[in-house]
Amino acid sequence: MNVTTIVLINGLWISALSWELWVQHYTDKGYCVIAEDWPGREGDIEQLRRDPGNFASLGLAEVVDHYEQLIRELETPPIMIGHSFGGLVTQILLDRGWGAAGVAVAPAPVKGVRRLSLANLKIALSALGNPFNKRETTSLSPKQFHETFANTLTEEQSRSTFTRYALPGPNRVLLQTILANFTPRAATAVNARNDTRAPLLLVAGGKDRFAPPSLVKANFDLYRESKAETDYKEFPDQANFTFLQQTKIADYALGWALCRVNGSKLKAVSNQTNTWSIRLST
Repeated sequence: MNVTTIVLINGLWISALSWELWVQHYTDKGYCVIAEDWPGREGDIEQLRRDPGNFASLGLAEVVDHYEQLIRELETPPIMIGHSFGGLVTQILLDRGWGAAGVAVAPAPVKGVRRLSLANLKIALSALGNPFNKRETTSLSPKQFHETFANTLTEEQSRSTFTRYALPGPNRVLLQTILANFTPRAATAVNARNDTRAPLLLVAGGKDRFAPPSLVKANFDLYRESKAETDYKEFPDQANFTFLQQTKIADYALGWALCRVNGSKLKAVSNQTNTWSIRLST
């Protein structure tokens, strides 16, 4: 399969502009790169911060449907790469049958992941503010952003990043994720036994406080009974946001995906102990 398009899916509290380094890097390699924001979040960041009304009541299903429609219009299946809540969206799209391959970087968990620790929950609820006001948005403070997502950066670096990329997040999406295991028809549900979906790589950061390796590994473990290829890769020095500042990680994600799309049997960096694979024989 000749893949020419890469679709990048951003997370809950940062804009699609956060992909700018990866967009340029992939574009320079000759790929068509699509980094479109969630519905209602297009336009000037300052204006969106002042008036988030267009996306205040946004739910996860609407976000997934938005990207599904975008992918439907492409001539060939793309490689999909999602970060944080975009990694959750990527997994749902793969389960629906879209994409040639998918990479979920520091993903928010799908339904069934039960290792959301008290510390993880505290971070989420602290960021959310009023957890039961699901028709509004909540903005992270610069301090929350630094402590939770950019903890390996200096305060000055984190504040600069926050100013350039941060957006309010719809409370409803976070609630749907936190309460998924208590919701019969949760928006975050996937068929973990789906044998026909495209290959999936789950990526974790050893210094990530929002989606720590234990959480991403638990997500990975859900797929053990699927015959579809699922891999796990851990980068020990990465925090949640810093993945997006590393072209070496962009290269790893793309290289892994191209190996699977082109039918290669080689594992990506298979000699490293922090790369795990699930391949069940048919």
